Amino acid sequence: MASRGRYQGHGIGLVDDKGRVAIPNALRTTLAANAPRPDGKDGGTIIIGPHEVQECLVAYDPAYVEVKAAQLDAHEAEHTAADGSYDYNIQRRAMAGEAVPFDGSGRFIMPAFPRFHANIGQHAFFFGMNNRIEIWDPATALADETLDKTVKKMIRFYMAEKGVQL
Repeated sequence: MASRGRYQGHGIGLVDDKGRVAIPNALRTTLAANAPRPDGKDGGTIIIGPHEVQECLVAYDPAYVEVKAAQLDAHEAEHTAADGSYDYNIQRRAMAGEAVPFDGSGRFIMPAFPRFHANIGQHAFFFGMNNRIEIWDPATALADETLDKTVKKMIRFYMAEKGVQL
């Protein structure tokens, strides 16, 4: 997996009434490189699902599914009790994503349940997190007491650029 691009970058996307939004360019470039279309055309597939802990979404390329699965298998092996019990909700939360296509401009339709889960309305804040991308509703992110203050400043900056004060 050494040749995989790492997700770095951030930005705000405007979400329309049908849930269409565009992935910021820096993240889209890495996503397209990590998951090129077999036909060589622009665009590809992004997997989007609820974050395992926080009230946001995670997104990643299809190849990362195998990385996540291996991590979860190792976690299960380490945390299986003597009686064989394991908390399968860990896997349910971690693997709850769904694959959606994106076009050459990075536009995709964000699935309804993930949007509902993360409270995403008219804006979505994308933040590259190495192997995956977090997608936040800006107001929800600012209300999250555990989120880094620099990330919150980024959100305020981008929203102010769009003329929106939070």
